[in-house]
Amino acid sequence: MIKRSTRTILGTGPAAATLVAAVLFAMTSSLRAGALPDPKVDEPPTPGKETAVLAGGCFWGVEGVFEHVKGVREVVSGYAGGDADTATYRQVSSGTTGHAESVRVTYDPSQVTYGQLLKVFFAVAHDPTELNRQGPDSGTQYRSALFTTNDEQQRIADAYIAQLAAAGAYARPIVTQVTPLGGFYPAEPYHQDYLVRHPNQPYIVINDLPKIGALRRALPNLYTDQ
Repeated sequence: MIKRSTRTILGTGPAAATLVAAVLFAMTSSLRAGALPDPKVDEPPTPGKETAVLAGGCFWGVEGVFEHVKGVREVVSGYAGGDADTATYRQVSSGTTGHAESVRVTYDPSQVTYGQLLKVFFAVAHDPTELNRQGPDSGTQYRSALFTTNDEQQRIADAYIAQLAAAGAYARPIVTQVTPLGGFYPAEPYHQDYLVRHPNQPYIVINDLPKIGALRRALPNLYTDQ
């Protein structure tokens, strides 16, 4: 199955609009990342292994971004927010399952904290002011969401969203949902490491590679070329 690969990026009209949007996203992401404050509330930088589950549109690009964050050990694309028996790409694509395309990030808090992951998430991984869409993709499965694994993550996420809102970091309200994780279900094998395996795919080139470039330029202390 080929996922929305050339639907809006070839030809004229919608293609040009999508390309312009991607370029603007890359430019504004770099500026926004430099302007976003570090989280005032965060977890202690202690050695270990923790997981974070985040949703910000198509999981190809979100996975690609976090694979370039220092201290991240593994990133898995999958589904969160719905039930196990509807966690397939075909069903999730209907927008009726409650699932969001998500990534599970396994990381070492001594090298990168949950709060720092949130800064990457809000600065360059996606636009948290878009409701039920990201770029060319629309539907509840592309919503902005944080699926917290414990009370501390919930506290950090709520505090950072409030901090960003108070700072006026965005021209529009943040619409990111923060909810406890019910379950995470890995996506089909062909979705895993999609950006790495298909770096020249038009959707990736236009929508996702600019995010990694923005991470490298704007947050070099969190970037790794792994």
